[in-house]
Formats: sequence, structure tokens, C-alpha cells
Amino acid sequence: MKNRAALIAAVLLAALAPAVALADSDKTTVGDCHIGAYRLADGSLVDIGASTGQALRWRRFDGTTGALTQGADGVWGSTRGWTGKPDGHQVRFGACGTGELSFDGQAAHRQDFDVTDTTFQGAGVKLAGRLVLPKGAGRVPVVVLIHGSENYSARDLYSLQRILPAEGVGVFVYDKRGIGASEGKYTQDFETLADDAVAAMGEARRLAGPRAGRMGFQGGSQGGWIAPLAATKTRADFVISSFGLLISPLEEDREEAALELKLKGHSQAEIDQAMDVVDAVGVYVSSDLKTGYDRLDALRTKDKAEPWYKDLHGNFTWMVLPLSDAEAKAKASELVMGTPWRYDGMDVERRLNTPQLWIQGSDDLQAPYAETRRRLDALAAAGKPITRAVFPHTEHGIYEYELDASGERQSTRNADGYFAMMRDFARDGRLNGTYGDGTVTTPKRAMAASGQ
Repeated sequence: MKNRAALIAAVLLAALAPAVALADSDKTTVGDCHIGAYRLADGSLVDIGASTGQALRWRRFDGTTGALTQGADGVWGSTRGWTGKPDGHQVRFGACGTGELSFDGQAAHRQDFDVTDTTFQGAGVKLAGRLVLPKGAGRVPVVVLIHGSENYSARDLYSLQRILPAEGVGVFVYDKRGIGASEGKYTQDFETLADDAVAAMGEARRLAGPRAGRMGFQGGSQGGWIAPLAATKTRADFVISSFGLLISPLEEDREEAALELKLKGHSQAEIDQAMDVVDAVGVYVSSDLKTGYDRLDALRTKDKAEPWYKDLHGNFTWMVLPLSDAEAKAKASELVMGTPWRYDGMDVERRLNTPQLWIQGSDDLQAPYAETRRRLDALAAAGKPITRAVFPHTEHGIYEYELDASGERQSTRNADGYFAMMRDFARDGRLNGTYGDGTVTTPKRAMAASGQ
């Protein structure tokens, strides 16, 4: 997530992806012999994962991270987060196959897991998955990881498949349909994707056998819509929604566009005017590009000289605005992907009694959380077992950030406590103690705040 512009250019619904989407032409370090979770001499964890180009990426359990590139002397130097700024960390790897490295002079040994690769039947297509369990014979909780809208293989690039097992929590990771080694056509049809997640849960349960303890879903971004829906279709002990939403994709585009204009200093009257354009885009795309273009074109022609127009972005409005009707229809495969534009997540939540953890970033531009927070608190106050957590100064992906000289956000790390929060909820069904600077609202606290 080097900057927001790079993120949104890579995926249509960029707010629904947990990290930078990779173009088909991008080279990665997938398959590098050094990839793995390493236990340092002091007992702490450092994960080495694939990245773009010739780089690797390290992550610590506290959320710190950096990109690693190899120097002429064989030492891998690090840059902080996605900023490209040297941070002073150095890694030396042992020979391939030894599972040894030195991180800032501290020796580390790669952790061994019980890993089973599999192919299983999703909703009409074969999907490629992987079960990763901590070594041993005892029961462990298992988290089924649900994709965001990104176009890369989760099996190749999701670091949680190592970070959580290193902390005693099993993971089932799979490539969504049309991505990686999975068959089928890419879609954003939530019902279909939820059916695939249910199939993944069944396969994880089958492979884990007697080792399967508590089992649940974790979904990031778009996966935050899918995970609760999947839990209404099968038995799940918990749901974790990371930087997800309880508003529809159309509402999400509207909220994002309004928030961006507000941050750019535009007045409420200007924002209200801009929302007419956003709503016209919504009518057009939600009709599968069949109706609404004439009104959109008329508004665009009338308003394009307004001072706010150049700052009108949103989640997908930006992609539609420059296009003629013919150009949009030529890009239909990118604009019409089965997205349930008016999806009602509240209907799902009213039917769901599974314990849930919702983790949100206070400064998330791509999935603005204000209305989602209000709805979650109302559900919790009504007795739903929903725990909500917010990390300050974090954006989409629960990434902390800094601003570069041009004002673009540069992600620096995950918030301290983010990984621990997911581990603990999967393991215990509740949060214990503090999690960095995160603020936690439990169901009991929500009920007390509402006067119940």
C-alpha cells in the first residue's frame, strides 16, 4: 500500500481489498525459500513473506513491517512500512533449506507447521486451499480467511497463514474463484462468495479432523461483508470482520466521496451538489449500465467546472466519471461483476447470533466507518454478541500512516494489538486486557451506554 492512488488504480472496489492488488505482469518473490515464520532468540516472532519485484516483506507480531531488498554483500536492508525510507533493520539469511536467519543480529529459526494443500468443491467450481496448523496433536481454533476484492492469490501472499499458527491458531486459506489456482470467474456476488466460504469451512473441518477446536471466519474489507453472511449458512463459533462495512456498496461510495470532499475543505452545500453526481453514477452502475447514463452525463456537463469536481472520487465514481456510455459498456467486465449494490448487511446481522469482532480504522477513507459503527452499537445494545474495536490514526487495512510531501498517505505499519486481537478472539471468543491504542466496546458496554 505505497499510496492510495496506487491502491485504487489496481482494483475497481479498492476499498474492499486488504492490501495492494498485483497486476498480472508484476513479479513477486512468491516461492522464495526464505518465506516463513521465524522465532527469534528472545521468543518474539518475525514473519518473512513474499512481495513485489525482488523484495521480501518482514512483519512482527506487534505490527511493525518493512520491505527487504538484498544488497551486494548479501545483507538484506529494510525500508519502513511502504514508505521506501531506510529504517536500519538488517536481515541475513542462512542457506536455503536451513530455516535460519539473523534479524538485527538476533538468531531466529523457522517454525514448522502441519500443512495440507487441497483442492475442494466450492459453489460449482474447484477451489485451491491450504490448512496450516501448529505442530502437535491437540485441538486448536481454526480461522477460515476470506478474501477481499484483490486479484492476487491468498495462498501466496496472506501472511496471517503463518502469523496466526505461530501463535497457536490454525488457518485455512484459499484462493477465491478466478484467482490464483482456483477455477471459475472472478465475481463480487456476495452470496456466491459466501457459499465458497462455507465450502472452505467444511474442507477445513474435514482436514483438521479431531484437531479442530473453535472454528470461524475472518474477512478483510469486502470479506467483512462475506464473513457474517457465510456464518448464517453454516455453523461458526466466531466471525472477525476487519475494516469491513455494514452499509451497501452504493452507500460506501457515497460516504467515501463525501468524506474526501469534506477533508478537501469543500462546504456542505458543495458536497450536497456533488452527491447528485455520485447518486447518478450509482443508478447507472446498479442498472448494469442499462439506464441512467443521460442524467449522469447532464449532471457531469453542468458541474464539471465546479471547484469540487476535480476532488470528486469515491470508491468507484472516479472510474465512471471520465467514460462515455460506449466506453463504459466496453469496460463492463470491470464495472459489472455481480456486485449487490444495495446489499443489506443489517438484514444479515439481525439473523446472526454468532459472536463477532469488528475491527475498524478511525481514518479509513476507503471504508468510512461512522455509520457502520452506529449500526454495530445499536445491534450490540439490542443484545447481539458484537465486540467492536477502533484503532486511532489508522486507515484501510488497520495501517498507521504518515503524509508525504504531496499529502499522500504512506502506510508505515499495522497497529500494535491488531494481530493479537484476532488471535485472542479466535482462541477465546473475547478480548482480554489492552491492545495497543485500540478502543474496545464490548456488548455489555454498548448495552450500558444505551441505558439497558
